[in-house]
Amino acid sequence: MPPTDRISLAELQQRAVQARTSADLDAGASPTLRELTEALVFAPGDGRIWLNDQRMLLWRASTYGSLRRELVARLGMDGARSLLTRVGYAAGARDAELVRTLWSDSDPANVFDAGPRMHQLEGFVRPQTVAFEFDIGRGDFYAEFLWHDSSEDDEHIAAFGIGTEAACWMQLGYASGYASAFMGKLIVFRELSCRASGAEVCRIVGRPADHWPDPELDLHHFLPDASARQLNPPARAEVAPRIADIGRPLADDDSTAPAGDELPPLIGISSSFSAARHLIERVAPTSATVLFTGPSGAGKELFAQTLHRISPRAPAPFVALNCAAMPDTLIESELFGVERGAFTGATVSRPGRFERASGGTLFLDEIASLSFAAQGKLLRALQERRIERVGGVREIRVDVRVVAATNVDLREEVERGRFREDLYYRLNVFPVQLPPLKERRDDIPQLMEAFLRRYRQLHGRRVPGFTPRAVQALLQYDFPGNIRELQNLVERGVIMAGDDEPIDLHHLFRSGEGAPPQVWSLAHSGRLTEAPQPAPPATEPEGSGPKRPRPPQPKEAQRYRNALVASRYNVAEAARQLGLSRAQLAYRLKRLGIA
Repeated sequence: MPPTDRISLAELQQRAVQARTSADLDAGASPTLRELTEALVFAPGDGRIWLNDQRMLLWRASTYGSLRRELVARLGMDGARSLLTRVGYAAGARDAELVRTLWSDSDPANVFDAGPRMHQLEGFVRPQTVAFEFDIGRGDFYAEFLWHDSSEDDEHIAAFGIGTEAACWMQLGYASGYASAFMGKLIVFRELSCRASGAEVCRIVGRPADHWPDPELDLHHFLPDASARQLNPPARAEVAPRIADIGRPLADDDSTAPAGDELPPLIGISSSFSAARHLIERVAPTSATVLFTGPSGAGKELFAQTLHRISPRAPAPFVALNCAAMPDTLIESELFGVERGAFTGATVSRPGRFERASGGTLFLDEIASLSFAAQGKLLRALQERRIERVGGVREIRVDVRVVAATNVDLREEVERGRFREDLYYRLNVFPVQLPPLKERRDDIPQLMEAFLRRYRQLHGRRVPGFTPRAVQALLQYDFPGNIRELQNLVERGVIMAGDDEPIDLHHLFRSGEGAPPQVWSLAHSGRLTEAPQPAPPATEPEGSGPKRPRPPQPKEAQRYRNALVASRYNVAEAARQLGLSRAQLAYRLKRLGIA
């Protein structure tokens, strides 16, 4: 449906009505506006707003207007437009990934139609669909929308008045990013009329970039050169995307999951995580002793491994020793080695951890559990850079970087007389504090996805992801076991969920974990309401063996049939009536042989 250059608002609205009734859309199919709204969760006590697993911000439109004015003053109109277009593009692509993950089994037409409604939910614009036609296999795409009440236009007009150019820059980027991720190729939206240039309503049209007669008019806004021209030039080459990368499909593969003994990457974006990562990057080129502190399960050994990997010592060994797992009678021989005949059973000479780590890194976990005698011998090794095997008569020079870790306050242990003060100061050359997971909640979605990919691959399961309420629960849970507990919960969920069944609450919390705190969601009326706590899963009676979810009973199958009949076989509507997600109901219907 090619766009015309001049068309009245009444004609466009009439075409919109016709297109909506003739398009291949099921008004009750997922994702509905209600389902999208329910994915928005507020946790006032935690100071966070979530759209499923994405952290959101609630800020005034006038604040955005101030930012826009500053960008125009600093970069000029074209530079500000390019920057905001790319920001919008990233947001649209991320929302497309979210919709595809949550409603993977929905009709593609409804998945694409969710994009404009997501933009509406986020408060940018009230969209009206005129037409959209697509063929993913052939790469054909055409979409046309009317945009009412654009907040971006309101702020632009307030700052600069009515001009000659369209001004919905970030919104155009969003539409392009969403459609590009949906199609797997670069889709470019253009604004053919805009309120900021005097039109009654904004009108946009989207096509593949190579279907526009002059794509270069738009493509340069998707690259950073236009807005980064006055900024730090050396950084541009490192972060600049290529045109070939724009619009690539959102691949659902496990290529980033570590295989075998490969070291998994550090994952996180929170400020506390970033601060810790920055510290190890600063100390890595040196040979300074590093002391990691933080609660159990916070990732101290992974940070130590990463420190070794990015240091000049990376080609040499990384040797770890859990001091708490070694009896006092063996710790000296483990650290320094033993000569043949030193004691009964020492039939051969054996190097200790210091020698085995020569040229590399020795990681001493739970350092506070060492006895006073062992602490004194470790102190001498650190000071002299020489060791002596148990039963030996010669000193051995060692070149080892020592990295220690503890989950207790060593300064307090020194004050109580349980840890040597001189050893504490020898270890505390470069301290790095790792926060508990509840203080870095912004990292939880990334960690969930990484663990999901890892255990899907490890256990050979086709688990598509998490239900919205499982995501909400994990985002609000306090994680007394920190990252290790999250890792265990996700692995448990992958094992418990069936193939093609998303991980839900009853797959995760099965061994007495405390319930997550109450959160708030957005009701259909637009007001915040307390999100109901899900009921615990049905289990077998006491004494009948291990507790496990009760399989669906015949009456439950009939309940599903009745809901389908009542909803005229609209699976999404039936799922809402039953209090399930569409994916959950579809899986249960398939398992029962109903659909």
